[in-house]
Amino acid sequence: MAEFDHLLVAIASENDATATAASLKAHLGIPERVTVVHVVEKAGGAPDKAGVEQREEAAEEGFAAFRDALDGATVETDIVYATDVADGILEAAREVGADAVVFAPRGGGLFARLLTGDVTRDLIDRADRPVIALPGQR
Repeated sequence: MAEFDHLLVAIASENDATATAASLKAHLGIPERVTVVHVVEKAGGAPDKAGVEQREEAAEEGFAAFRDALDGATVETDIVYATDVADGILEAAREVGADAVVFAPRGGGLFARLLTGDVTRDLIDRADRPVIALPGQR
């Protein structure tokens, strides 16, 4: 398996951050450098689902949970604002020079993916670097 020095890890919530960090640690170990991103999806002209401050607070809670789950490893964080989650993640990976993008699929049925889009598929289809999908959360 290839070794990656700098991973960009996408999280969606505090619970997701804890589970993703645990899966990362179990399957890939703790990399030399980790940048964790939380994408605040902007509505592109329509009213946003939640206030920016509320979403930023949720992101900070997720970052703290990720750090705690990795036992104090050095973790950089970034809140990304984008109208497309996959594009936001991939742009963040380019900006920080990550070797690979890591995420844990969030689940959801076929109907939910049809309504909201499939970020997993979009990440893989548009990626300009390796994308690592950790085992899904149950």
